[in-house]
Amino acid sequence: MQRITRHCFDSSDSQKINLLEQYNSLLSLLKSHLTERTFSVFAIPKLIEDDHYIAWSTNLEGQPILLSDINNELYRQTVTTTLQTRIIDIENTVKLMSLTPEQQTLISSWIPRIKSLGNSIFVINDEPVIVHTFDDPVLPPKVPEPKLPTKSTWRWWSIFLLALLLLALIGGLWYIFYPFNKDSVDEASHVSAPVITPADEEKKPQLEPVDVPVQPEPEIKRDPKPVEHTETMVEEKKPEPEEKPKPKVKNPANCITKEELVSNPNPSKMVMVFDNSLSMIVTLAESPAEVEQYFQYMGYGFPRYMSEQDKLNYEKRMTRLPSRLSSSKKVALTSIDKIQQNINISLVTLTGCPSAEASPFYSYKNRGTLKNKINKLTPTAAGGGGTPLYNGLEKASKMLDGVKRDDYILIISDGEDTCTHKNICTLAHHISVSKPRLKINIVDIAGEHKIDCVANATGGKVYIAQTPKDMIKQMNKAVSDMKINRPVCQ
Repeated sequence: MQRITRHCFDSSDSQKINLLEQYNSLLSLLKSHLTERTFSVFAIPKLIEDDHYIAWSTNLEGQPILLSDINNELYRQTVTTTLQTRIIDIENTVKLMSLTPEQQTLISSWIPRIKSLGNSIFVINDEPVIVHTFDDPVLPPKVPEPKLPTKSTWRWWSIFLLALLLLALIGGLWYIFYPFNKDSVDEASHVSAPVITPADEEKKPQLEPVDVPVQPEPEIKRDPKPVEHTETMVEEKKPEPEEKPKPKVKNPANCITKEELVSNPNPSKMVMVFDNSLSMIVTLAESPAEVEQYFQYMGYGFPRYMSEQDKLNYEKRMTRLPSRLSSSKKVALTSIDKIQQNINISLVTLTGCPSAEASPFYSYKNRGTLKNKINKLTPTAAGGGGTPLYNGLEKASKMLDGVKRDDYILIISDGEDTCTHKNICTLAHHISVSKPRLKINIVDIAGEHKIDCVANATGGKVYIAQTPKDMIKQMNKAVSDMKINRPVCQ
């Protein structure tokens, strides 16, 4: 869960406290009935810094932008339409819910607040998120209803129609009683046309036929046609060209044959320890000094001279992309594709205290599932956050053999453990003794060298990466050093 913004909050205002409690009750009531996408329109509030501020967070991942700051009118209209669709979905869902009178009253009182124009609308990856101000709702103006005609207008229309009816009645009576004269029509006399008889035709004399003897035509003798002699041509078969041998593919010197992939009964395994704590949302576009200053502000509060808008702008600048998390995801996904096919990979995520979360091992066929899991990683402040690096390393080492075969751990982190006071260097020394063939490489995003002892104790290396280009370069080096990225021979 990432923070969107924060506002000043007067904890002594009983009305604001009551509205905050109502809002949390509303979220609890609606969460199980709405889809995840529809529910994401609600920002999650949390009182911080001795209840002087209220922080608004969301499970969506991305850079939050105020809807009012978007200059693209078409895009802003699209997001507004999406917001209206989400609100309609909420209203339709509420109609289907069986509610108590108290719950019905709660939802009815909050629907106008959800639609309020006074709310701050943030856009995260094309999804709208509502941040409430707990002020009185500002609803859009109603469209005025069309006015009905007045009584005086109807009176004049009635008089006009009555006059028309009287005129029609008078015209009908006049038509009925008006005398009509029928015109007599003389019948036309029929004149018989004279019959003309044709004159008799003169008969012409007929000629008698005379028989004329017919002489037979003389026979014409034709010369016999000469017989044509056709010679059969025998085509000589041309020798077929010999097929040229195909050029041999030059395989790299370190390639692994398909036989090796299949025949190895106990191949190496790898665990990727991935830092998913809140500190990973920091941008890589700022200098280490700026990042350190940002963490001090987060820990001890902003200076008094900074206004609320200045604080918001500062947070946006320090959490813009590319961030530590987005770059780590990108290089991790690319590195997984380069690891040879017979290596099974597990993922240990460091999201928050007190413990890390470990996944099962994924085979080559299931690496798509592993990559989806990495791609969905999102830091959250639930439980107070933190980086359980000690617990994550302990879990990762227990999942591997490291005695009968070479196994590997790759740690991608920006700092040290913040969940326990146990010494991680002592743990690394214990791992090196009990599992001498377990090697640990580290990609240090912050460059603070706080966990170098882990790599040094197990024969691994530390790779510093503080820019997106460094991330790609150092991650490739870290994987290549493990010698588990051999290409398959052709």
